[in-house]
Amino acid sequence: MSRGLRNRNPGNIRHSGVHFKGEVTPSRDASFKEFSSMDYGYRAMFVVLDSYRRRYGRNTIRTMIERYAPPSENFTDGYVRFIARRTGIAPDEELDTRSPRDMIPVVAAMSEIENDVAPVMADIEAGWELFIRK
Repeated sequence: MSRGLRNRNPGNIRHSGVHFKGEVTPSRDASFKEFSSMDYGYRAMFVVLDSYRRRYGRNTIRTMIERYAPPSENFTDGYVRFIARRTGIAPDEELDTRSPRDMIPVVAAMSEIENDVAPVMADIEAGWELFIRK
């Protein structure tokens, strides 16, 4: 089982000063956050991507992933291409981070690349519901 799935953190979100709903503290992982359930882990991914749009104007797959998975730590171009292929959304097409039509497929593809396994869509949809309700 991948680290992200073990931590119920399918986006492999690192420790930071931000505390998310459903986050387990302290995490048993020294580097990555841990969540109480997968839906809270997915909710955190939606929150992070929405904050990229609101705070930094990053509203495309390319600009979001350049921040989420920077080239200093990842093969960012491959990550972007993978998400674009999986979603059918062009890397530079503007996303609506409040649209499940845009964001559920993006987060599903991110989870797949982060964990090397197809995600459970019901978990992502439950995470979306938690996110949209705040």
